[in-house]
Amino acid sequence: MPATIPAIVFIGGGPRTAGVLERIAANRPDVFAGPLQLHVVEPHIPGSGRIWRYDQDPGLLLNSMAADITMFTDGSVDCAGPAAPGPGLAEWAAGVLDASIIDVPDFPQPLWDQLRALTGITFPTRQLQSQYLEWFFRRAAKSLDRSVTVHRTTAVGITPRPGGGHDVELGNGRTLHADIVVTALGHTDSRPDAVSAGFSDFAARHGGYHAAPGYTTDVDYSPIAAGQDVIVSGMGLAFVDLLVLLMEGRGGRFRETSDGGLRYLPSGREPRLWAGSRRGVPYHSKISAALRGQAPGPLQFFTKAAVDSLLERQGELDFRRDLWPLIAKEAGSYYYRELLTGSPERAAMGWDEFAARYGELDWYSGGRESLVAAAVPDPALRLDLERLDRPFDGRTFTGHQDVQDAVAGYIEHDLALRDSPDHPETLALFVALLHVYMEVGRVVPPERLNARSQQVVHGWWHGFFSFVDSGPPPHRLRQMLALHRAGLLQFLGPGLDVAADEATGTFVATSRQSGVSVASTALIEARLPSTSVARSLNPVLASLHRSGLGSEQQLLTADGIHSTGKLLVSARHQLVDSDGAPQPALFGVGPGTSGWGAGAFARPHTNAAPFRENDALARTILGAARDLASPSAPEPAKPVASEPATPEPAAVGKT
Repeated sequence: MPATIPAIVFIGGGPRTAGVLERIAANRPDVFAGPLQLHVVEPHIPGSGRIWRYDQDPGLLLNSMAADITMFTDGSVDCAGPAAPGPGLAEWAAGVLDASIIDVPDFPQPLWDQLRALTGITFPTRQLQSQYLEWFFRRAAKSLDRSVTVHRTTAVGITPRPGGGHDVELGNGRTLHADIVVTALGHTDSRPDAVSAGFSDFAARHGGYHAAPGYTTDVDYSPIAAGQDVIVSGMGLAFVDLLVLLMEGRGGRFRETSDGGLRYLPSGREPRLWAGSRRGVPYHSKISAALRGQAPGPLQFFTKAAVDSLLERQGELDFRRDLWPLIAKEAGSYYYRELLTGSPERAAMGWDEFAARYGELDWYSGGRESLVAAAVPDPALRLDLERLDRPFDGRTFTGHQDVQDAVAGYIEHDLALRDSPDHPETLALFVALLHVYMEVGRVVPPERLNARSQQVVHGWWHGFFSFVDSGPPPHRLRQMLALHRAGLLQFLGPGLDVAADEATGTFVATSRQSGVSVASTALIEARLPSTSVARSLNPVLASLHRSGLGSEQQLLTADGIHSTGKLLVSARHQLVDSDGAPQPALFGVGPGTSGWGAGAFARPHTNAAPFRENDALARTILGAARDLASPSAPEPAKPVASEPATPEPAAVGKT
């Protein structure tokens, strides 16, 4: 029987698929070097996909500096496959300018201007990032020897084939016959939950406006009138993007003042926003300082050995009891090492003495607090992770103006700490949390966490990390303050509740803690939609849910069964069906799955979790392809006759 050429279909062609393709190419010599048919189904341009596409507002930025962005699996990544270093965004931009990188399209003039102005500390536009991601995809595809075909359409369904494999139905009416299917869908849309659906219905009945959670650049804000009061629920990154679209996007401009401040010059078309959230403050600013003390080195407390020791002593782990003390102690170690060695004038104890005593103490012990007080005389410089997480806990507000002063003062203080060369200890904390975040999925077996802790890991811990480490560029917070001074942004405070008042036909937003309240006919929920396979508007996810080929992750808690909404995958990233069985030829990866490595690109030299996952998944796929290609395998799995099995001469075909 002739050997088959395995057909592998990727549903979704954004940066995560590009990363897996690069890893397939890198691992082929070691695992399976035979021919492959690789199909990528993506309605947008492959590489950037929907979220990172060029076609979005040019004012939208990444929340990472150019030097902190790469798609390449460097030598820091702990994986079985070979490292394959390559240019990050900053190096790629330099290569485009000096023509050492030539596989790029004819950029419009604004992008050339951005390339020339780009440095490692620039926060690049998403439009520029789209070009880097698309270049990376083309590079990965070309390294796979003309075996990649791109289908610029949407996948609408997956059904099993009687002889094995699956049919992938496309939105253009065609069908791909796949031996292996990989869903890499990124952030997808879902039908609103009951609360948001109720808000939408209320707005429709009363002639108001409601924007349910969604990707900010895809939401239609045109019904919002100039000068209209608008309630905004959420102050994270979606809120930052919203300010860009509703302020500068409507013609306003920021101007520097003679004293170095910032002033907003309105166009007259802007609404007035009333913003609040659980914390009542925006995400922390990205950091401008550089480390100047001793290099922190590898993790000392949150290590695989420490977690393994815990696992040996008890059946299952509790995040708060077992893992958080190690994480917090690690964060403190990084922070105080930098403070004591980089700014010794602020310390009353040397690092060696502090480290020796600190290492013997439990995070929750009173001895730790006494040690820190002895080493750091200024209480304002002592690390308080609980206060960092909930900055206004326990605070009493006297009214609207007190809230405005408190939130504006908080932002100003955050900028003084993080957008200044004087506090590199904030960068040390950033690095510690980043390293720990990347390690959690590697050293903590999810099946050994109790159900409550699995919720905490995907909920509170992810949210805390994002709040501290994934905030906006510092100038975005300065702009926020300028908008506040211009009267276009008012703060509601922490503990935000929103209700619909049938008597007045308005939404009413109230801070439980501050007591500040406002009524408006317009409400924006400024956040991404929560992941939900059951409510997904993505046709493939809906198909997997209907057929039972895929299932939502379920956690058994003291309150009953709780669904995370995520697509359940095994440790090998196989989809788990409704009967609990992993599917050997169906895989899932990305933020909508129960896997840990969310994200698609990362900071260089950080042993990034998504790169580890990409490599492991690529090797699993190649191993399955090798088994399929054996002489005892069935006849080749091919696309239907109307689909070309080999790409165009440019190495990436498309249909």
